[in-house]
Amino acid sequence: MARMSCPRGTEDLLPESLPALEHVFHSFRSVMERHAYREIRTPLFEETSLFVRSLGDQSDVVEKEMFTVQRGDTNVSFRPEGTAPVVRAYLQNNLDKIRPFQKFWYGGPMFRFERPQAGRSRQFYQVGVEAIGSTSPLLDAEVVLICHRAFQAMGLKNYQVHGNSIGDAQDRELFRTVLRAYFTPLIMQRCDDCQRRIERNVFRMLDCKVAQCQPSNKQAPRFLDHMSPVSRARFETTKSLLQSLDVPFVFDPSIVRGFDYYTHLVFEFRCKDLGARDAVAGGGRYDGLITDLGGPALGAVGFAIGVLPTLLALATQGHPAVAPRETFTPLFVAPVTDGERTAAFLLAERLRQHGLSCDTDYEDKSLRALFKVADKRGIQLMIVLGPEEVQQRVVKVRVLQKSEDVTLPDDEHLPTALRALLAT
Repeated sequence: MARMSCPRGTEDLLPESLPALEHVFHSFRSVMERHAYREIRTPLFEETSLFVRSLGDQSDVVEKEMFTVQRGDTNVSFRPEGTAPVVRAYLQNNLDKIRPFQKFWYGGPMFRFERPQAGRSRQFYQVGVEAIGSTSPLLDAEVVLICHRAFQAMGLKNYQVHGNSIGDAQDRELFRTVLRAYFTPLIMQRCDDCQRRIERNVFRMLDCKVAQCQPSNKQAPRFLDHMSPVSRARFETTKSLLQSLDVPFVFDPSIVRGFDYYTHLVFEFRCKDLGARDAVAGGGRYDGLITDLGGPALGAVGFAIGVLPTLLALATQGHPAVAPRETFTPLFVAPVTDGERTAAFLLAERLRQHGLSCDTDYEDKSLRALFKVADKRGIQLMIVLGPEEVQQRVVKVRVLQKSEDVTLPDDEHLPTALRALLAT
């Protein structure tokens, strides 16, 4: 019978690879806590209608990429992104009435049914923030800044922040007309997706990655040249703040967001070491989403970091945190004969109760074989328990790196003595 495989577009996270994932999450958490962002956890699946309302029923995600389950009258989808669930939780729990301004961070798996490739999976991981209840450009700057700080904490290098402004709702309506007038004479030179988007979502034409569309994109009108002085001044304020804080920010008119609830600042973090698909994070201000989901007119801004692209970039840069490694266990209790296996098990458990990381043999290996295991796993202290040691209530400790033997009483002071040996 053939062995089973995990579903296409997913992967097993084996013990030796988990420290790299934990490095990303721990680094992110430490920066978020320093900036007063609090963790929020939402369900892995939501009512499908939430994503239809937030992303639009004609978006690529809703049309092609959602994992949806229908059971009777229940229709749910595994979350393809984190923003809509956080806003839903904010409104459902009446936080807009209790304390409207909230700063959240989240992390965990997301799901999209797309073609698996390097850096893209059907189950993938994101960490991100949502700051809800303020329209301040200072908050825009803070959100970009903490994404930069998070990447610094992770050890990522060689990246830039590409940012743009798409103005307010009036600016967008005006620019929609300008873009359609520009692209209409060129439409037959564009790809099939662009030919569909010119009516449905013309802004998405600006970030099309198809080669044949690039020449006309480079000559396309810019949002910044067709927005109000107020919107333009707002963007300049955020940009100058970021530059004064040494954030590697560059203006990029190709950065857009197609959904109508997005306003003003939009941005992507791009790492050159990833090649063509170089985005490791993206975000922006979405002042219209809360009202779209039935809430009051409140400002909001956020971003999400792709964990897998970030890990790929860190690996390319040779960061030590992403090198596969064994889980470190400093102590090993080795029985000399079968007669000491139970005593070795009980001793190991007693040491664990005192806070020491310890393992013992469960494979009936010989003492010689256990020393080979210890060498392979980087064990520091091998605690040998034979018939004589059990009878005399002592243990023989081999300090492996020094090839020295120490005999210690097997009493209440043993954990303290072992800690002293580990410290030498």
